[in-house]
Amino acid sequence: MAYTEADTRAKLIDPRLKSSNWLESYIVREYYFTDGRKLIGGKRGKQYYVDYLLTYENTNLAIIEAKAENKDPLDGLQQSINYAQKLKIDFVYATNGHKIYEHNLRTGKGDWVENFPTPQMLFERKFPTITPVKEKIIKQPFHFEGNMKPRYYQQIAVDKTLEAIADGKDKVLLTLATGTGKTYIAFQIVYRLFEAKWSRSGTQRRPKVLFLADRNVLADQAFNTFNPLEKEIVRVNGKEIRKRGGRVPTNANVFFAIYQSIAERKSDEFDEENDVTAYYKQYPPEFFDLIVIDECHRGSANDESSWREILNHFSSAVHLGLTATPKRDDNGDTYKYFGEPVYEYSLKEGINDGFLTPYKVKRIKTNIDEYKFNPNDIVQGELEEQIVTLEKFEKQVIIPKRTELVAKTILEQINPMDKTIVFCVNQKHAIDMKIAIDKYKTVKDNDYCVRVTSDEGEIGRDYLEAFQNNDRDIPTILTSSKMLTTGVDAKNVRNVVLTAPIRSMTEFKQIIGRGTRVFDGKDFFTIIDFVGATNLFYDDAWDGLPQEQIDDTTVEGDKGADKVKEPKQPYGNSEDSDTDAEGKSDAKRKEKVTIDIRGRKLKVIDIETTYVGEDGIPLKTHEFLEFLVGILDKFFHDEAQLRELWSDPVKREELLEKLRAMQIDEVQLEELKAIFDAQESDIYDVLAHLAFNLDIKTRSERAFAVHYRKYIEKYHNHKVREFLNFILERYEKDGVKEMGSDKLSSLIKLSGLDRNELKEAFKGAANIREGYFGLQREIYR
Repeated sequence: MAYTEADTRAKLIDPRLKSSNWLESYIVREYYFTDGRKLIGGKRGKQYYVDYLLTYENTNLAIIEAKAENKDPLDGLQQSINYAQKLKIDFVYATNGHKIYEHNLRTGKGDWVENFPTPQMLFERKFPTITPVKEKIIKQPFHFEGNMKPRYYQQIAVDKTLEAIADGKDKVLLTLATGTGKTYIAFQIVYRLFEAKWSRSGTQRRPKVLFLADRNVLADQAFNTFNPLEKEIVRVNGKEIRKRGGRVPTNANVFFAIYQSIAERKSDEFDEENDVTAYYKQYPPEFFDLIVIDECHRGSANDESSWREILNHFSSAVHLGLTATPKRDDNGDTYKYFGEPVYEYSLKEGINDGFLTPYKVKRIKTNIDEYKFNPNDIVQGELEEQIVTLEKFEKQVIIPKRTELVAKTILEQINPMDKTIVFCVNQKHAIDMKIAIDKYKTVKDNDYCVRVTSDEGEIGRDYLEAFQNNDRDIPTILTSSKMLTTGVDAKNVRNVVLTAPIRSMTEFKQIIGRGTRVFDGKDFFTIIDFVGATNLFYDDAWDGLPQEQIDDTTVEGDKGADKVKEPKQPYGNSEDSDTDAEGKSDAKRKEKVTIDIRGRKLKVIDIETTYVGEDGIPLKTHEFLEFLVGILDKFFHDEAQLRELWSDPVKREELLEKLRAMQIDEVQLEELKAIFDAQESDIYDVLAHLAFNLDIKTRSERAFAVHYRKYIEKYHNHKVREFLNFILERYEKDGVKEMGSDKLSSLIKLSGLDRNELKEAFKGAANIREGYFGLQREIYR
């Protein structure tokens, strides 16, 4: 009798590994490397794993696909190769314990081998010409704290970066989606360089590292992430500089700063003799071994930026850029400066792997998405154009009633206590939106909706910190413009609202990233779009390499935290320095026009909900229907089979579970009813209509048919009839969602009938369940 797969592993494969010097500490069995895509109801999609992961010297070297003794060892080879590509592993072995097939991903070729290679042999094949410095860096372990270990893509990002540094690269770029832990990756890189005592000069010592950000909130988050190295770290900010009499700190190994602070002049006078005009110049050019540039797309690649001046000063250091969205335009090409990323991990991958939260899109249109000139509407200013489009709203034209309509609609589209960020055109628009939301809100708390912009200073940062606290409900809604596009590590954001047109793919990706962080009970987040910004999902650059020619994302100053003298435009534009398509600022344009729409009722005219497929692009309604119709025949071939599945609560749940695995959940199915104007019908009828073009019946019609056929009357006991009538009424009112196999006990309680009397009336508990199931079969008869 042939061994099972489990026996094959234990009795055939494990001994062969042992004979090739693979110790237990080098072997990870059933290595799960994804969490499974998040589905509705707290469920997860399929998790990916490999049978064996072989590691040596803190390096993942190979995976093994194991088959039962009597199976063809090549059966799972292609899947294993796909997994190896994802894990960036060079060698795959497929075996049934007797025969071993080796596939080399570097050459793309494979062959049968007699035995597994030893750990040292595989390590040398991966690194055929390794230097002592590189070997020392690679062999350093990760820092583990509690149960927290690097995810597979974080490990790859760290390894690829360390290999590049060890190979002598001057500039390294990592591109990972927002919410995937770039700062944690940076910490692991620095930790392993510390342990290896690597320095740029080759001296055996811990390196000096500068972590650069452009906002205090980002620098503070990074500082906290590096807490395990608390004795090695220091902030370079106004407080520290003042404490040292105007001198920068030098007694640490990891320095955290925002560009604005260290680019500040020590005085208003330029000191030609010493040429010391900024705090960073107090550090010798060779002081730092590594500079980590957070959100490096925001200006470090700009030839004219103050950020670039800092990097040029420390040109001898390795420059490591971290970004979710590399920028490629005439004024700041991230790739031109850093080169191609050594590793990329996209939003789509993060969602499908289950490390980021999926989203759905609600595109909302109103009857005032453009304005046609009417002289009676003008309250203030002069309108130069006959038709004003959304692009000009709030920048050139203010329509308070539209702001109120949008605010009211936002509140109608969200659950009252769902944390929500509303992105506005500018700071004035953000306060107008806050006031409009206050007008229509049902929650009385004064801090329910707050504005968080640069002008709010310390108050705004306090509100942001409270918003990020997942144990607090208030504040619930933040209105902002540019400030919250990055640096908001708020895991429980349920809604991202777009009320400002977005032309930059870079900025769009950053904004969408505000909702992607995973949180318990958060199955998805919703993008509510009033301006058509989500059309960018269909751009070729979405979830790929940005190709568009765009202006730099506006960056605002981080006021109030560091009282070092405020810089004179060290980078970008301020949050409110709106520019039009020709680059003319508000200051050079005429005053804004205020319009009061008269004699016309403003209203929402369309709300389209779209869902996102595995490619990361929202499906249009007809595409979603085509997709659904295309997969339904995988689960049933005719109406009789669908009826059999749906009318049995257990089989119905199994069908719904299979649909969830295809990214189709009950929320989507419920919203399908609105498409067919069938809100009073059952999901079953919508599915039957889609698959077999059958007429859609209402729940009332189905309940009437049960009475018409006198199904319940066949039971003579009045308690039985009373209970079944109660169930039928619940179905007619609430639908099949409340008639699951696990709902029977609660339904008995809700009916008000005595359980023991009901048990006696049905002549046993099993018959109650059979009566409950039987009624459902009759409903769909």
